[in-house]
Amino acid sequence: MIKFFLMVNKQGQTRLSKYYEHVEINKRTLLETEVIKSCLSRSSEQCSFIEYKDFKLIYRQYAALFIVVGVNDTENEMAIYEFIHNFVEVLDDYFSRDLFPSPFSKDKVKFTLPHIMKMLRSCSPQELKTKGGIMGLKQEYILNDR
Repeated sequence: MIKFFLMVNKQGQTRLSKYYEHVEINKRTLLETEVIKSCLSRSSEQCSFIEYKDFKLIYRQYAALFIVVGVNDTENEMAIYEFIHNFVEVLDDYFSRDLFPSPFSKDKVKFTLPHIMKMLRSCSPQELKTKGGIMGLKQEYILNDR
């Protein structure tokens, strides 16, 4: 089960956070600081899966942006790793390689995340790549906004 989703820049600033379990605000700040420090301190040759306290961190780096997902021990790391990539693919097509080009775009990213989470829970990784999966979501966002 996914516990949280973070988008962080290379300076360690959280650009987006979504929690799927209740975490008090002051504890979120501490958790994000520790998680970000754990991910940013690793080299590109190291594994993108980290055992952290009572859960796992799965992260990917895209240019100056890190996407970190915290999951429980029973979650499939490779499925989450692929989920992160699918999420970035949708954002890449939607924003044409410019994440958060305006202050209003952050809301669109927050809107996209639950749709992809729903697909992740209801489809296998192969189904996500079919026309009704990620491609369908790309079409929905790109055609409806342009």
